[in-house]
Amino acid sequence: MKPIDYVPAINAYYQGLGYPEYDWTINSDAPFTPLTKPLGECRVSMLTSGGISHTSRPPFEPTAKNNLRVDAVDPCAAICDFDVNDAYYDTRDARVDINVVFPIERLRELAAEGVVGSVAERLWSGFMGRTYNRTAVIEEAAPALVRELGKDEVDLMIMVPA
Repeated sequence: MKPIDYVPAINAYYQGLGYPEYDWTINSDAPFTPLTKPLGECRVSMLTSGGISHTSRPPFEPTAKNNLRVDAVDPCAAICDFDVNDAYYDTRDARVDINVVFPIERLRELAAEGVVGSVAERLWSGFMGRTYNRTAVIEEAAPALVRELGKDEVDLMIMVPA
């Protein structure tokens, strides 16, 4: 079986709906920053883009486009207190076990076992749906999140795409 080449398939689909060809981001390099201390001493946060919202917050719009909302999540929150609101992937497994797209319990276990030093004061959920406005992400939303991570003295961020 030949793998699906998603970029041409997505372009063909949306152009068939009358949209112009998408201007894909092409990264020629990937910056790498090695950890400056052992993993067992690192404070770790996490970001999911799976449309995960805590029940104390409004749900994400399941068919969101250019929604740069990013919610802080209490790392001690009970997993039964989350909703999954995303129409861009099959959410059935996430509805059974939130850890599929937001492995909050696994992160807590890693901290309890000493694999990571600690879980940050805030975890994150956001950047869900279709994001076409790269400039807003690169120049506004991502730097704002990085500032918040700095406030929490985060050493390592786990990113969990949906």
